[in-house]
Amino acid sequence: MSSPDPLLPHEQPLRPRTDLLTGAFFALFGLTILYLAWRMPTYADQKGEIYTAPGLVPAFYGTVIALLALWLVGRSIRRGALQPDGGGGVPPAREGYSNVRLALSAALGLFFVFVLLGHMPFWASSALFIFLFITLFEWRSEQTWPQRLRPLAIAAAIGLGTGIAVTLVFERIFYVRLP
Repeated sequence: MSSPDPLLPHEQPLRPRTDLLTGAFFALFGLTILYLAWRMPTYADQKGEIYTAPGLVPAFYGTVIALLALWLVGRSIRRGALQPDGGGGVPPAREGYSNVRLALSAALGLFFVFVLLGHMPFWASSALFIFLFITLFEWRSEQTWPQRLRPLAIAAAIGLGTGIAVTLVFERIFYVRLP
């Protein structure tokens, strides 16, 4: 009797060459964000503080994206992405729900923007969005309801904590009024 593959479809590794190309694209994307953030005004002529510069948050995001992308590039090179075969042959066909998961993710994003935002406080809409996202993507149909209670409680705690934390950071540190 063979044991099932413990990795879920979205956890299956890609070929190293695929990771190399993806990493190169996101490194360029992150550096572009960083460049455009650097060109934004600083409000120095208005005696503004450095942390009120509008390019600060995009610069942070661009830096993080670029660094993670460079890490992905390095990992793919170590796995053989520059070899003639790209680090391996064609990976075996996998069963998965990538298109369904992509559509679900897009639908959740649209639900957040068009239904939740503006109809309830930002912290609550963010908390609900994160709870739904975690719950839908971690749902296992083979689990019984008692087995699902702990993951649901964790998703609720993460959603509530993130919703409150994001609201406090944006309103108290960045002085951004949220909807």
